Amino acid sequence: MKGVAFNFFVTGAVFVTLGMLWGISMEISGDHTYAGAHAHLNLVGWVTMGLFGLYYSMTPAAAEGGMAKIHYLVSTLGVLVFVPGIVLAIARTTEALAAIGSLIVLASMLIFLWTVFRHGLGRPA
Repeated sequence: MKGVAFNFFVTGAVFVTLGMLWGISMEISGDHTYAGAHAHLNLVGWVTMGLFGLYYSMTPAAAEGGMAKIHYLVSTLGVLVFVPGIVLAIARTTEALAAIGSLIVLASMLIFLWTVFRHGLGRPA
């Protein structure tokens, strides 16, 4: 099945694959400086996106319409801004991108919360 559920799940799988490669690279090099950013990539990029995908798969009415697509775009943007922002914060370059990214991730979760309240969980009876 294609659609927003598929998009969330595949994007999450791409993010966790990158996270695994990053983790392996850190282990091989012995440099775990960016472990926090790596963990957030796996948590927000895989776990959260995967759960969103499962929700939309279980609740197809929520996947219909524009809000689900907006949710997907906001969620993906959140990961793409937040994780590099954490890297820059750890490197003591700037914390601005991490702050902006965290707000985007929060916006994604608020969209999800609204969606769950609006559509419930699971297929309609």
